[in-house]
Amino acid sequence: MDYLVIEGYKSAAEEFSDEANVPPPVDFESIESRMVIREALQRGDIEEAISRMNDLNPEILDTNPALYFHLQQQKLIEHIRHGRITEALKFAQDELAPRGEESPEFLAELERTMALLAFDSSSSAPPAISELLSPAQRMKTAGEVNAAILESLSQGKEVKLVQLLKLLCWSEGMLADRADFPKIDLQEGLVATGRKEATDDSIMRE
Repeated sequence: MDYLVIEGYKSAAEEFSDEANVPPPVDFESIESRMVIREALQRGDIEEAISRMNDLNPEILDTNPALYFHLQQQKLIEHIRHGRITEALKFAQDELAPRGEESPEFLAELERTMALLAFDSSSSAPPAISELLSPAQRMKTAGEVNAAILESLSQGKEVKLVQLLKLLCWSEGMLADRADFPKIDLQEGLVATGRKEATDDSIMRE
């Protein structure tokens, strides 16, 4: 259920909830809202995404300056992508430059984005610059927005199974230097420890 909700598979989540008699962790309508926002970001319609985010919960952007900056950065990227250079320069000066003065991290991202203007095409730009125009950049921004919306809905950003596996790996790492114990290999299954094997050998010798 968590995977279906977090990844936005509304119909599948509804069907699973009905068939397994599992109460939904969130309002299913919120899934559709998130997916509309994600689709807007993936096609480069940043204004639409911001408007729908504010309709859903205006506090998301009010309380997350980094997320708002990244959305504005994506809007600047879209101006540059479509050759709207005058709009890009004005937008960068009016909206992003003041935020860059407040944060070295924001300033570095703004400078990297503005560097796109120095190249005739993305193919001539270094990878660290040209990747801003790739579909992956839109998906990265969409993922960040999706995580923020889920957090505002008190729904975990990661599937619980993933969280449990991370906890398991962390716990094994903490115990590895202190004791031998059976470890789980996700490909091979349960693996016996050296201590157990040593104990078995000693029993056989006796």
